[in-house]
Amino acid sequence: MKKICICTTVSITMKTFVVETAKHLHENCGYDITLICNEDEDFEKSLPEYLHFIPVHMARGIDFSAMKSIKEFLRIFREQKFDMVQYSTPNAACYASIAAKIAKVPVRLYCQWGIRYVGMSGISRKIFKAIEKMVCRNSTDVRAVSPMNKAFAVSEGLYPEEKAVVVGKGGTIGVDMTRYNIENKKEYRESVRTKYGIGPDDFVYGFAGRVSADKGCGELLEAFRKLSDTESDAKLLLVGPVEDNCGISPDLIAWAKDSERVVMTGMIDGSRMNEYYCAMDVLVHPTYREGFGMVLQEAGALGIAMITTRIPGASEVMEDGVSCVLVEPKDCTELEKAMGMLISDRDKCQQIGQAAYDRTKKYYSRDIMLENQRKDYIMILGDKTDE
Repeated sequence: MKKICICTTVSITMKTFVVETAKHLHENCGYDITLICNEDEDFEKSLPEYLHFIPVHMARGIDFSAMKSIKEFLRIFREQKFDMVQYSTPNAACYASIAAKIAKVPVRLYCQWGIRYVGMSGISRKIFKAIEKMVCRNSTDVRAVSPMNKAFAVSEGLYPEEKAVVVGKGGTIGVDMTRYNIENKKEYRESVRTKYGIGPDDFVYGFAGRVSADKGCGELLEAFRKLSDTESDAKLLLVGPVEDNCGISPDLIAWAKDSERVVMTGMIDGSRMNEYYCAMDVLVHPTYREGFGMVLQEAGALGIAMITTRIPGASEVMEDGVSCVLVEPKDCTELEKAMGMLISDRDKCQQIGQAAYDRTKKYYSRDIMLENQRKDYIMILGDKTDE
């Protein structure tokens, strides 16, 4: 029986991107799987008996406790003698890759779900690029989250092209189509709209995530403010918290909070996101950087048209002009134009939503993504000598 260890920094990442994969691998391959992240008793209790859990303290950001975390990883890896250690998210990847290399773990898999230094500049970019390059060098294999993210990493010299693979069309574990069930769309659409005073005939642009500058929310608010002057039935539904020091103009945030055309829900339980997507006619996702865009897959499962940016990850989930509309990041004028096109041509909007549903069902359904991963693990766990 192969012994696998999967490491992330915090438990929310485990819950969202790892646990279903671990269950599938154990049930279909018989792997003995251990999960490592920060301490979380509730998370540990939620796991089935066959998944082991070892907490390791990992401070967020750069911290002097890093050496202690690396030593703890090294102790665990030497004791457990895993056949493979997999890691993702910045701190867990840094610490676990160093320890796994020293412990001579045969397969050291880096799941590169995003590249942290993208968008940084100056000394911060240099430091985090050096860390990213070290993690890649310590790893025997890399799984890039998308073709464009892989191409960027290769162009940056993070690893040679042959070291990394993109599984399927990209992404992580896909969408649970039973939870994001399009058959429930009408019911949820009515209930969420009623809750927030949105009319049944209003045209709703939606956003899901942190309301912050790097998610493109400044451009979204500015574009909607201009658009709402001419489109009387347009509404904007922002689903997520407004961060302190979010980087958006305080005047623009104040306008949004005062506007009767903007609904700001604040933080909601993630288990209810399927309901909130259903209230939208268009998901607007004008982010500056992205791993692969889970929100795009989730909205696609519910047949929601979407606008996102021409950047690695986000632009690769759907097809421009078919199942999404792509705009340049940080371009308020182009974003407003795309938003205006979809409200004026509602048949086109519905066609894009249907195409998004068809593409999600074909490529990003949870069962398809898990099976892609199962085949990849079988391949990667072949005989491997230490590098």
